[in-house]
Amino acid sequence: MGAMPAIQDFTEDLVAIRRDLHAHPEIGFEEVRTSEVVAGKLASWGIEVHRGIGRTGVVGILHGTGGPGRRIGLRADMDALPIEELTNLPWRSTVPGKMHACGHDGHTTMLLGAARYLAENRGFKGTAVFVFQPAEEGLGGARAMLADRLFERFPCDEIYGLHNSPYLEPGQIAVWPGQAMAGADFFDIRITGAGSHGAMPHVGRDPIVAATALAQALQTIVSRNTDPLQAAVVSITQIHAGSAYNVIPEEAALAGTIRTFSREVAALVHERMRTIAQGVALSFGMEVAVDIRPIFDVLVNTKAEAEALADAARDIVGAENVLTDPKPMMGSEDFADMLRAVPGAYAFVGHTGRVPLHNPAFVLGEEILPLGASLLARVVEKRLAA
Repeated sequence: MGAMPAIQDFTEDLVAIRRDLHAHPEIGFEEVRTSEVVAGKLASWGIEVHRGIGRTGVVGILHGTGGPGRRIGLRADMDALPIEELTNLPWRSTVPGKMHACGHDGHTTMLLGAARYLAENRGFKGTAVFVFQPAEEGLGGARAMLADRLFERFPCDEIYGLHNSPYLEPGQIAVWPGQAMAGADFFDIRITGAGSHGAMPHVGRDPIVAATALAQALQTIVSRNTDPLQAAVVSITQIHAGSAYNVIPEEAALAGTIRTFSREVAALVHERMRTIAQGVALSFGMEVAVDIRPIFDVLVNTKAEAEALADAARDIVGAENVLTDPKPMMGSEDFADMLRAVPGAYAFVGHTGRVPLHNPAFVLGEEILPLGASLLARVVEKRLAA
């Protein structure tokens, strides 16, 4: 069991595409070069191409020779992260401060591989819709494409996607119905005190002390306010204050993310964050402003489509390597927005390497490329069998 032979035959081409994309990363809504590479490849295979969907997104349309039928969407994200790469690979990022540290270069390549295979094997009945999405990393790329009337202009009866996973064994594929990934909110908190000389803190009000106290206090929300049976995460990922050794600054800022599987739990976390922040600010004699923004919905796989994707996976890697027991992840994905509009499912595909995602030393195991391309192509063939 493994990748389709026809896709395995052009693995070297897929590796070359992926390494080129990896060397030229572009963050959200800046994927101009990436979009041109995608559009050029699709056009070269005789696929109808639409550019500029959701600013830098690309959509390809391929009609099967079996006649009219249903329309199956396949989606990949294209954006990189603002991370300085530390791998030192020959094809490492050539752009300072930007890196494909989440595998989106691989996702794009796998969807291109599926598109090439289907363009060369059009015996299906219906239409394949290839959706290359910009700005997945918290910038709202899926919502931008939906606002551009993605599914009105390019209707899909179902849609499927995948994510590479260093947390699974190579060759394993995981997909299950129901909740698969958490919803996410981002927050910014600004504390305003009174600046002073670092040697005379008593004449000012130090926002750094308040910020550190608040950072500690916010960690009590999950442990003491949310139901232990309801998963939640509150992570402070940024603290900014000051610019000199001998100056107590006027302001301090905290930022981070909230992850939940329930909007009710999210609302509780929001309320507690605002209350705790106000209380800390009052106790230190300061002002505080809290901004919380919903970024990702909970990703929910529909039952029939999850089973369809699992069935396709069994054809590729064998039943023993397909994991269907629910194991929701606290990570988030804006493919969730597309799944709120169209039934579908999202799978995780294992690969070699154990460096976690969003790490500057992350390396994608390239054996995943023909495997993921085969999974995407196979689900179209099975769902649009002539």
